[in-house]
Amino acid sequence: MTGTAHIDFGDPRGLADLGTFLARAGRANAGGAVRLQVVGGLLVATVAVIEGSGLLGEGTVLGMRVVRVTQAQPLDTTVSFASVNDRLAHEAEGAVLNVPPTTVRAPWSGLTPPRDGWEPVGQLDGAEVNSIAREGISQVAEGTPEGAGSQAVETLRRRVWARMSETVPPVPAGLAFGAHVLGFAVAGEPASVAAHGRWTRLSTSRGHVLAR
Repeated sequence: MTGTAHIDFGDPRGLADLGTFLARAGRANAGGAVRLQVVGGLLVATVAVIEGSGLLGEGTVLGMRVVRVTQAQPLDTTVSFASVNDRLAHEAEGAVLNVPPTTVRAPWSGLTPPRDGWEPVGQLDGAEVNSIAREGISQVAEGTPEGAGSQAVETLRRRVWARMSETVPPVPAGLAFGAHVLGFAVAGEPASVAAHGRWTRLSTSRGHVLAR
């Protein structure tokens, strides 16, 4: 890919929205990356809120925003938050993102969730989703003693975010965490839950969160 690749949002608000999305994702995964895909006039921006482990990426939680753009040229690249934020800082008043030419290797970016064949499971209110996330955040904070090693902290986090909620339908706590940290879950608005094989998806008007 060359440094001339760009994404034209057609409106400065679209570019600002991408910046907000990446800033929120960075709170959960500082130093992370975003996969930018342009297909048929749509930009699919995907981030890893929680990076999974093993060949199958168990425990992975992805956040996804899909927006319409005016550029039709296909694109599929994974770049660091830092490089995109640097571009956004210089293009704050415009509607075009000049895509950073330097790509990064992110194992999760090889996980492509299915586009169709999802089976509806039910709905949760945004307040329920946020409640599940806050409970998990508290469990991680309370269960991490001062001076705990990074491996112990990571083990605790994986255990907490893998737990299924007691809601109907139940969802992995990590799925709720993703929706919460990305600002997708809002009280009074429904969040639809669907399943496809190893994947579970939570969708709102603001975006999708997928876990496996």
